[in-house]
Amino acid sequence: MNVREINQALSSGQIDQPGILPHRDQLQEAPYVFPFDFGLSSLPQEPGLILVRGARQYGKSTWLEEQVWQTIRDFGPGSCFYLNGDEIQHAQALSEAIRELIPLYASRAKVRRLFIDEIIAIENWEQSVKRLIDAGELRSALVVTTGSKARDLRRGTERLPGRKGRLSRTTYLFTPVSYRHFKTLCGDTLGDQTLTSYLLSGGSPAALGQLASKGYLPEYVVESMRDWIYGECAASGRSRASLLAILECLLRHGGSPVGQAKLARETGLSNNTVAAGYLDLLADLSILGTVHAWDCSRQVHLMRRPSKFALINLLCAVAWHPTHLRTVQGYQQLDETTQGAFLEWLIAQELWRRAARDGKDLPERLAFWSSNEHELDYVVQPDLFIEVKKGKTSPLEFSWFPKNFPQSKLWVINTERYETSHLVGLTFEDFLLAESRL
Repeated sequence: MNVREINQALSSGQIDQPGILPHRDQLQEAPYVFPFDFGLSSLPQEPGLILVRGARQYGKSTWLEEQVWQTIRDFGPGSCFYLNGDEIQHAQALSEAIRELIPLYASRAKVRRLFIDEIIAIENWEQSVKRLIDAGELRSALVVTTGSKARDLRRGTERLPGRKGRLSRTTYLFTPVSYRHFKTLCGDTLGDQTLTSYLLSGGSPAALGQLASKGYLPEYVVESMRDWIYGECAASGRSRASLLAILECLLRHGGSPVGQAKLARETGLSNNTVAAGYLDLLADLSILGTVHAWDCSRQVHLMRRPSKFALINLLCAVAWHPTHLRTVQGYQQLDETTQGAFLEWLIAQELWRRAARDGKDLPERLAFWSSNEHELDYVVQPDLFIEVKKGKTSPLEFSWFPKNFPQSKLWVINTERYETSHLVGLTFEDFLLAESRL
């Protein structure tokens, strides 16, 4: 159905017709339905502006349609309307589309909500929304927008100061399904393959459902990820071949520090500024996290030092991995070093997911610590470090840590459990299932 037909159904309250909310229809037929947990448990009833951004294939449109359905069910016909940014050509057309809907809200509706999917497809969308808010035309409405670029959160915040209402929080990154929710629903089916299946999926609901029901990643799930990233690359005026070279280089280096100049040399790019542009694009898409070196004495990120680059969307890492990863068995055949890199990225993805869910600024910015003798994978807090090891470890391997950091804790994520005054050994499942918010 087109947008006009959808809004006619919303105005009359006939929301259960097939095709009105197609993503929600598909959800009813899915073998597994995973809950959304990105920090927004329910929509506020107050007016304002909410920005939700996140990677494709992670359920933003499904979540939005669920909110549309819930709004009509709770507040009646005419309490909300819907627009699709992919079908609106420019900012002026957006203003006109919104103005057409404003008189159609039910006069007795307790709330008025406007849902705009993929609003970032409209260049300068925030100018239209700003004008309508300033003119008072959206004074009593809650506007909920989604999009696929994290950078748009910061741009929207900067360009719409004081125009997002009195809501306690207005910006959200749409995060992957948590391992806890995945194991609850699929753990009995997958058994000891649950953790690796989650790793291969990157927490994408579509990938999780297919791995749990069929035991492999279908090609269409992987191709959807690749097509989205290549499309964003083309839209930004960058080279597909250069993006591919960057991704191959990131996969090759795994968890090792690498400078932008080295990335430029290895990928054949003209200079480190060009390389930085591709890295920024991947970060904007919530694909890449930058793990900066950490100065413990000053408690700052050392921006000029070579960084690690963590693929915080593991479905992307799988999509471009040269071994054509599609199954748990395929992952198990990888060499130890490659498996170790994937596990390190799995922890980075979880650190990013928790930080994004909790609304922290720049959740994609992580830190590691190193000296001439030792290195630790992640600095989570000034007094909390994380080291990731694929196999077994013991406290003896880290006897140096209390001497260097007498006031700090080190979590060693491995296959063994232990605890001392400064060290905590925990398994990957222990860490992923923990409810603590770092």
